[in-house]
Amino acid sequence: MARVQQAAVFLDRDGVLNVDTGYPHLIEHFQPIPGAVEAVATLNALGYRVIVVSNQSGVARGYFSEDAVRDFNRHLQYYYAERGARIDAFYYCPFHPQATIERYRCDHDERKPRPGMIERALKEHALDRARSFMVGDKESDIQAAQAANIKGFLFENGNLWDFLRNTAVMFL
Repeated sequence: MARVQQAAVFLDRDGVLNVDTGYPHLIEHFQPIPGAVEAVATLNALGYRVIVVSNQSGVARGYFSEDAVRDFNRHLQYYYAERGARIDAFYYCPFHPQATIERYRCDHDERKPRPGMIERALKEHALDRARSFMVGDKESDIQAAQAANIKGFLFENGNLWDFLRNTAVMFL
């Protein structure tokens, strides 16, 4: 019998799971978006994998290191887990075409609006593309979803769980 693939919800990090304070990278910068914990916990209960896909050009600009990104992500994952909400994986792109740090200067295929992070996660986790979707706070997030042939929803502000209930209802 064939194994049923799991669907995923791809979430941008800054502006969807935590308040985008302008290149947040220190744990003390973390401020959860209202309704985000409830949204992630409900997605978990519905059987979705929750995967964060995030451009992190602050690395390329020299504002912080990749270690700072990983530390912030670990904190975010722990914060959500303590409240019964599981984030399954984090993908981030530290590259930018106008980077001040040369090793990060390129137009990388994982930098949104390109679909590289989504495509890599779909493959690495053997996910069902047709039942997966993306929630982001920028047009580049939606463009990445479209390029990956998944539905994208633009979250501009407010309560994330209310937004998902009212917008992505066909997936829930």
